[in-house]
Amino acid sequence: MHIHLDALGGVAGDMFAAALLDAFPEHRAGVYASVQAVDARIACAVSAHNDGILTGARFTVSAPVSEPTPHRHAHTGHHDHPHAHDHGHDHGHDHAHDHAHDHGHDHAHDHGHRPWSEIRTALEAADLAPSVRAHALGIFGHLAAAEARVHGIAVDAVAFHEVGAADSIADIVAAAHLIAALEARSWSVSALPLGSGRVRTQHGPLPVPAPATTLLLAGFATLDDGIPGERVTPTGAAILRHLCGDDPGRGRPRGILGRTGIGFGTKVLPGLSNCLRALVLEDGAASRPGQRDLAVIAFEVDDQSGEDLATGLDRLRAEPGIVDVVQMPVIGKKGRMMARIQVLVRPESLEAAVAACFRETTTIGLRYHPVEGAVLARAARTVEHEGRSIRVKIVARPGGRTAKAEADDARDRPDHAARAALRREAERLALEQEQEER
Repeated sequence: MHIHLDALGGVAGDMFAAALLDAFPEHRAGVYASVQAVDARIACAVSAHNDGILTGARFTVSAPVSEPTPHRHAHTGHHDHPHAHDHGHDHGHDHAHDHAHDHGHDHAHDHGHRPWSEIRTALEAADLAPSVRAHALGIFGHLAAAEARVHGIAVDAVAFHEVGAADSIADIVAAAHLIAALEARSWSVSALPLGSGRVRTQHGPLPVPAPATTLLLAGFATLDDGIPGERVTPTGAAILRHLCGDDPGRGRPRGILGRTGIGFGTKVLPGLSNCLRALVLEDGAASRPGQRDLAVIAFEVDDQSGEDLATGLDRLRAEPGIVDVVQMPVIGKKGRMMARIQVLVRPESLEAAVAACFRETTTIGLRYHPVEGAVLARAARTVEHEGRSIRVKIVARPGGRTAKAEADDARDRPDHAARAALRREAERLALEQEQEER
């Protein structure tokens, strides 16, 4: 599966989540659960929307009343985060702008400031699936690195004025959940409308696109459609950088069109729907039953700590186009114990995957070769049981359809029998729901 993003109105975090949830509504419960795993006080919802031209969805977030109100900057044209806020007063607009600065002064948490280190710690501590956590950290990491370059500070010294607010964290966690759940082999995006004008921030007036956005969008195709205002937000740009990696110029491939989804922002654009469209394409060769083309990357590591290697491999698993990563103990020269790593990757993502292997591990050499694989048709589903959301993968086997519940969603049960019972019931419910829908 390849997902192409058509940036008609632009790209923002909430628009990305809305477009994919419009195309894949079965993942709503899972998205809600991941967002609440980071902060149980945050409520998010998907609602149908018609702007008089097109129909689609909006993704909205309600922050808790007790949360400190972020200091909002009035600015022109920004359409990120159409969220409901229960703060009891008018911010003047419905969205947050993403900027960062060095918190070397005393009001480190005033005006909605959130240090990147604090956000990172919260994501690492949250009860998220490893792949969701890795994607969320990756997106925020791109954003923090861009802000650090803009302001000339260390990455760990970055603090976000607004992107650390509950609604923006929810947008990124929602995006991370969907990226992990859909397991698309690759992503692409149309030429991006950059807009024009100025935005007023705590740093003073800044040009559109914002400085961090320009860094994140290096290499992406752009266009000028004559409509002013901020069209691609820093959060939206960070998601695109995370998805497209070192190949931002990747075009939309040939394929069989499947699902589509439309996600709206709140800003009204003159004569144009302010939306992001997701097109889901199935590759003709890959869609033949039982066949797919892959590549295998293999290498050994003997000089990286087990703790750091585990982190690096988790980040590899979150890379777009990487299907799986496994490791095994082997004995190398002079009787040394080492880890052999094998990475399964989509052929079109091989170059980016090789770069990621060198980036995340200490290896200085690796091997790769193309292979052919066989795969059974499968579908992802989220079911509700005993007040929790449980992800289930349904597989079409020669002897009939089977279901496998996500083990991470039952890991807080106290013993094996309880975990097994929860998984079996979730699997039964998933198969039963699928049968009812047929």
